[in-house]
Amino acid sequence: MKNKIGISLGALLVALIVNSCAPSFDSSGTAADHYAYKPLATPRAQDRPGLATGWGEERKSELIQTSFVRASSKPAGTDVIYYNDSEGLDAMAGYKQRVAPLQTAAGDMVEWGVRGRGGFLPSFKEGRYGRRLVAGDKGSTYSIIVKNRCKSALEIVASVDGLDVQDGQPASFSKRGYIVEPGKTLEIEGFRTSYSRVAAFEFSSVPNSYANLRHGNTRNVGVIGIAVFTRKNANPWTWMPDEVYQRDSAKPFATAP
Repeated sequence: MKNKIGISLGALLVALIVNSCAPSFDSSGTAADHYAYKPLATPRAQDRPGLATGWGEERKSELIQTSFVRASSKPAGTDVIYYNDSEGLDAMAGYKQRVAPLQTAAGDMVEWGVRGRGGFLPSFKEGRYGRRLVAGDKGSTYSIIVKNRCKSALEIVASVDGLDVQDGQPASFSKRGYIVEPGKTLEIEGFRTSYSRVAAFEFSSVPNSYANLRHGNTRNVGVIGIAVFTRKNANPWTWMPDEVYQRDSAKPFATAP
């Protein structure tokens, strides 16, 4: 049942879908491509300052099966948030402006941001390249928040430090993600360890990051990405569940009083 069977995070009415094929989920087309200078090799993890994401405490996060068929193997839209500590953000962006923590993406189909224990993290827009930036603190945990602003379900594939949040392996569009129902909000708290548990996202040093400890590769630390997929044969802006229900339950003869 390729491309149909998935798993839903019950409390948030979202779902994890399995099996598909699509192009790689990388940083193509992002602001990073506009830099004139790109390092030939990634520095050693122990030499890199700033924040990365480590393997935090395990938390309960139940999944439920559902189905979702993508309208296309290519996402309807993607977006990126870069994170670091305050000193690191100052080094990355000479000028930055404070913005609301939730920003729209993918043609306004979603709004999303990064939330810590005490609320949404300080968020900025870089003046030169327009990148979105958030400031974190080492040792604190965070969640990725995504709200569906449409009238049909969307599939959200998410990555942290270049790794898919579902399996901790290099992220790509071929991985399947969480399904968010119309008007609902998804909270991704960590890397999934089972159908019922996740390991919380926790800001760490680069040497202690999950990317380094598991893969020995810190090339993509400091970036959070989402790819948004629409449902096949459903217009995300006009499909109305209530209208469908009303028509499905219409009676040919009114019940006598």
